[in-house]
Amino acid sequence: MIRTLFVAAITAILAAPAAHAQATAGKAAVNDTLFATAAALGGLAEVSLSELGVQKATDPELKRFSQQMIDEHRRMNNELWTLASQKRISLPRTVDARAQFCAQSLAGLSGEEFDRCYAKAQHVAHMDSVAIFEAEAQRGLDSDMRALAAKGLTHIRQHLATIKPIAMKYEREQPK
Repeated sequence: MIRTLFVAAITAILAAPAAHAQATAGKAAVNDTLFATAAALGGLAEVSLSELGVQKATDPELKRFSQQMIDEHRRMNNELWTLASQKRISLPRTVDARAQFCAQSLAGLSGEEFDRCYAKAQHVAHMDSVAIFEAEAQRGLDSDMRALAAKGLTHIRQHLATIKPIAMKYEREQPK
């Protein structure tokens, strides 16, 4: 009897990851390490771009948004790095070439042109981040990574909701 219960318990423990994978029927699981790497690069890029926004934005709303992004993305980055370290996942600590190019492109702009391009870049970056965090929250295999993604997703969706109307305002006002 005890042996039967022990075998049943071990089987349940070993089947848990497979059960989660089956729960996402029709949807392939995502690689937790790739998520962590993508999230780290996105978070680093966000802080870098937001620091530029604090310095160069002329729109007070964009300046406030930029400071909020620095504060919140640094906190989220630290949480990700802590979890990744526990999972023995090595993460990048510097921005990638794409983020460097975006920052360099924005750095050459000023005034309303900077504000317009910066708001658009933030909008696009947050749409991308929502997709990445949703995929992990729904289909990641590691429960800790899924939880971190779900928690971060709440904040990133709020960031997107904040930047979208600002970016749309500049899109409507864009000179033809």
